[in-house]
Amino acid sequence: MDADELPIEKLNRDELLEEAMDRYGRAVLYMAYSYVKDHGLAEDIAQEVFVKFYNKMESFRGESSLKTYLMRITINQCKDHLKRWDTRKVLFTNKLSEVLQERGNPESKTIHGEERSELHSKLLKLPVKYREVLFLHYYQELKVKEIAGVLELSTGTVKTRLKTGRDRLHRLYGERGRHDG
Repeated sequence: MDADELPIEKLNRDELLEEAMDRYGRAVLYMAYSYVKDHGLAEDIAQEVFVKFYNKMESFRGESSLKTYLMRITINQCKDHLKRWDTRKVLFTNKLSEVLQERGNPESKTIHGEERSELHSKLLKLPVKYREVLFLHYYQELKVKEIAGVLELSTGTVKTRLKTGRDRLHRLYGERGRHDG
């Protein structure tokens, strides 16, 4: 169990929902936004995720972390939405910059902001299968095994997609510089 994992067995349903929302609400919202690229829609999806979690709380068996479980529900909700609207493109949010905001002087913040903006723009050019593993690994800080569980892939496939995604991202940067996330 991760150090930040909830003591599930000690909380009632309402307390567990509240704690899950407090701890993982932002991660769920960012993940949803990375798929639908619309803040209002991402909020709706995040709300649906927690309603679904609350209604199916008993089905969480603790085989993965609660964060991983919620990311899986979020991805499924997003994919269901994208299918319903026959949308094919998955876009990252510039809101990720808030999560990555670094301290420093105004010049440093401006430079880092421009670099993040360029990184997000380059990430958007990658195929979905590489974007989602890079996002889960670098922005959600999930381990390869957790990503495999979330995306229902083998760990070997996740490792390959991470490597290929990083390689493609590096090629997009060309000789100017390399960003590993």
